[in-house]
Amino acid sequence: MNYYARPVAHLIDELARLPGVGPKTAQRLAFYLLNAPAEVARNLARAVVEARDAIRYCSVCGNLTDADTCLICRDDRRIRAILCVVEHSRDVVAMEKTRSFKGLYHVLQGVISPIDGIGPEQLAVKELIQRLGSGEVQEVVLATNPSVEGDATALYLARLIKPLGLKVTRIAYGLPVGADLEYADAITLGKSLEGRQEI
Repeated sequence: MNYYARPVAHLIDELARLPGVGPKTAQRLAFYLLNAPAEVARNLARAVVEARDAIRYCSVCGNLTDADTCLICRDDRRIRAILCVVEHSRDVVAMEKTRSFKGLYHVLQGVISPIDGIGPEQLAVKELIQRLGSGEVQEVVLATNPSVEGDATALYLARLIKPLGLKVTRIAYGLPVGADLEYADAITLGKSLEGRQEI
């Protein structure tokens, strides 16, 4: 039996769809929004719509941006000979927080996961190989998560990239297996990056 008015129940249901938000948290968020000044809810709704309308993928690296090319790709101070391959845009943020990596990025938009029907064709692998064809990159750092899918993706990419004559490294396992880059602290992630090994 539903104890809430239909609009409240709908709000709770929609909030509960967010990752990491269970029914109780969704209920707390809904009641916060309903009891806060109306402008709080309107500002949140505007921010969500604005982000959805304005944000797209960088035409070079696949990172989230509000322009054709992201800020990192446009930054002339970045080392263009080193390319760090990550799963998602949030991993770029995690790497940048370490202040240890000064190269460029390539965002795959996921990992190879046959059980989920995701193969290399669904990822930005073709775009990666095209970028490497320019001759500018000398080292590719594979910074996929230390999971079965992340390791499989890194191995697949290493086999594709090594024949191109480039140095291929993998971030070291300073991260616990099964952890996501976005949740790692900056020091651990920085040490993982420093301890990367050629594969």
